[in-house]
Amino acid sequence: MKHTYFVTGISTEVGKTVVAAILTEALEADYWKPIQAGELDCTDTHKVRTLVSNANSVFHTSAYALNAPMSPHAAAQIENTEISVQRIVRPTTQNHLIIEGAGGLLVPLNETETIADLISGTDRIIVVSRHYLGSINHTLLTIEALKRRNLNVFGIIFSGNEHPSTESIVELKSGVPILGRIDEEPHFDTNVIREYANRFRKRLS
Repeated sequence: MKHTYFVTGISTEVGKTVVAAILTEALEADYWKPIQAGELDCTDTHKVRTLVSNANSVFHTSAYALNAPMSPHAAAQIENTEISVQRIVRPTTQNHLIIEGAGGLLVPLNETETIADLISGTDRIIVVSRHYLGSINHTLLTIEALKRRNLNVFGIIFSGNEHPSTESIVELKSGVPILGRIDEEPHFDTNVIREYANRFRKRLS
């Protein structure tokens, strides 16, 4: 059975794109970033494509590609456009699909909709957390917001150096399993991504 995994983070710059690349490689899945804001010359789709080495993954075009590296609603305003969830149509595929969100769960898309409105009830949601002062609160708030929407929080992946007391309290308080951690690597390339993909593959079944 094929699944859709939605990758969200507790904030920006926590490692969502690297996690998305690892999941894409592990499952030889398709990848899709619905909204790209900023870095159009090197988008997250480009980055994931560069890191993934299997021959089966398909990289689908973003529904919105905005120039300003800002919250999607603000970037869209600059370009005199408006983001609408109804206009964001998921790609058709018979493969697993990895969807990468933008920023955190409640990042606004317009005056009424957020990244959370892009998530389907059947998605397996993976929350990417990174250790910093306040990250426990941000992680638990993200998970609580997902659960209040009756969404399926599949697991947590930590990014960065190990912090056992933080990881254990997050797992205890949230009731969400920890799938693993991505260490503070000096760099990420196809070989590193493949190594992590081999570690995570069984945990995604």
